[in-house]
Amino acid sequence: MDAYAEPRLFLRIVEAGSLRAAAEEFGVEPSAVTRRLAALERRLGAKLIVRSRTRSTPTDAGARYYQRMKGLLAEVDALEADIGGTAEEPTGILRVTAPGDFGVRFVAPVLREMADRFPRLEVDLRLGSGLADLAEQGIDVAIRIGPLRDSALIARKLGEIPRVVVASPGYLERRGVPKTPKELTDHESVFYLTHRPGAVTVFDGSDGPIEVPLKGRIAINNISAIVDLVEDGAGIHIGPIWAFHDAIEQGRVAQLLVDFPITAFPMHALYVETSHVPAKIRWFIDEMARRVRHIPGL
Repeated sequence: MDAYAEPRLFLRIVEAGSLRAAAEEFGVEPSAVTRRLAALERRLGAKLIVRSRTRSTPTDAGARYYQRMKGLLAEVDALEADIGGTAEEPTGILRVTAPGDFGVRFVAPVLREMADRFPRLEVDLRLGSGLADLAEQGIDVAIRIGPLRDSALIARKLGEIPRVVVASPGYLERRGVPKTPKELTDHESVFYLTHRPGAVTVFDGSDGPIEVPLKGRIAINNISAIVDLVEDGAGIHIGPIWAFHDAIEQGRVAQLLVDFPITAFPMHALYVETSHVPAKIRWFIDEMARRVRHIPGL
C-alpha cells in the first residue's frame, strides 16, 4: 500500500458516503477501515468523520482536509505517472455519470472499450439525469444534455442533439396531423418527466419564435419507454432525434412539423478544474467527442 493509503481511504469514505461502502470498494472488512481512519485522525489530531447509522459525513476539519488532499493526491499521481512513463495511459478508476438511456446506448460502449484497451483502468458508470456534486461524490466526468447551470466546473461541448416532433401513424389517423405548432394544443403529448404539462415549447417560425403550451397526462423519465408508448399511439412527443431515428426510418413513427425546427439541446462533458487533467479523463472526453459525430442526427 502506498504512502498515501490512509488519505486515499479517507477520500473514498467521503465520496462513497460511508465506511461500509468504502470497505466494500477496497475489499476489506469495515473494522479495518475504522482502524485506519482512527490512525489518520490520531496522527492529525483532529476528528475527520462523523458517523450515523446510514451515512458518514466529514466534519469541518474533514471537509478542509478532503478538498486540499484531493488536489494534492492528483498532483502526486500526475508526477508519479510522468516519472514512470505512463502519463498518457489511462489508469485508476474512471467514474462517469450520464443520462440513463443515452448513457446505456452511447457512453457504456466507450467505457467498455477503454477498459479493454487499458488493463490498468477500471470504469464506473452511474446513470441518472441529476447533476451530482462531482467533487463530493468522486465523479471524474459528467455527460449532460441541455442548457447548463452556472458552476465552477469545466465544460467541453461535445455536440448538439436536434429534437423532433413524432407520432405514430395510428395516432395520426385517429386525431389528425397537426400542420402548425399551434395545432399541438389540440393533441395529447407524452412527456419526458422534466417537461411537465403546461410547459411551453418554442418553435422557430418564419416570423419569429412560436410558443406552444402542450397538454398530456403521461410523463416518464425513461426515453425507451416513451418510444414504445409513442409507437403504440399514446400521443405526440418532442424528443431527441437519436432516440427515434430507427423508428422514423422504419415508418413506426412519423416526423411532424419539419418546417418548424426546435432549438437543439447542447451536450457537454463536465469535470472539476485541476492543474493536471488525468489521462483517463482526457481519453474519455476525446473519444466521446469523436463518437457523437457518428450518432445519427447529431
